[in-house]
Amino acid sequence: MLCLHTITTKPWSTEQCIERYAKAGVEGITFWRYNLEGRDPAKVGQQAREAGLDIVSLCRGGFFPASSPEARQQAIDDNRRCIEQAHALGAPLIVLVCGAVPGQPLEESRKQIAEGIAAVLPEAEAAGVKLGIEPLHPMYADDRSAVNTMRQANDICDALGSPESVGIAADVYHIWWDPELQHQIEFTAAQKRLFAFHICDWKTPTTDFLNDRGLMGEGCIPVRQISDWVDATGFKGHREVEIFSNRYWAMDQDEWLAKIQQAYQQLYT
Repeated sequence: MLCLHTITTKPWSTEQCIERYAKAGVEGITFWRYNLEGRDPAKVGQQAREAGLDIVSLCRGGFFPASSPEARQQAIDDNRRCIEQAHALGAPLIVLVCGAVPGQPLEESRKQIAEGIAAVLPEAEAAGVKLGIEPLHPMYADDRSAVNTMRQANDICDALGSPESVGIAADVYHIWWDPELQHQIEFTAAQKRLFAFHICDWKTPTTDFLNDRGLMGEGCIPVRQISDWVDATGFKGHREVEIFSNRYWAMDQDEWLAKIQQAYQQLYT
């Protein structure tokens, strides 16, 4: 089942994403929080469901580490607001980009991440919203995430006592290089923690490490192989296309959506 992250078609408004995805036969949608600005999340969720779209998740929470207790509390408060938004939207999952502090030991940032998740977990459980830790590529370890492998994400889940509401969102862009990847996918699924699966590709050369992701099939990630590992675990969730690309944002978005669907069909047929 194909799901699109709204940031993949960033030039479109929230309403355009809902309309165009549904018209194209896309099954699911993951909203980014900017889509809710100035809008009632409950109404946005209703619009998506009435259009026939599954609301897969809300991006993004996280960014827990900070150099001061006050800043850490602000992050916790923002994640509580994110949980409220997800609940109103009808999103069953929040994707967590966990954060990091330049110059702060990664171990300390991971400790603060675990503490931050623990602080908001009661609200998430009460709202029926799951929290998916997304490991980010090590190139982001300085300021975007101190969680860079599925093993590290699993360690945090273990430290939290493995609650059913905390798991992992696996994005091939960030984890494809990991020599433990197949084992970690299998382990994560066995622990019932594999909450989401994101796909795109890694272009060579990459001109921008944030906003030059590739469409599936135009890079070096073995997306189908990793998908097969995920499918073999019994995972029944959506395959979520999440692509940040200045080049693709600049093109006609209807044409871009058609390219995504073509690449998706070629990948999975």
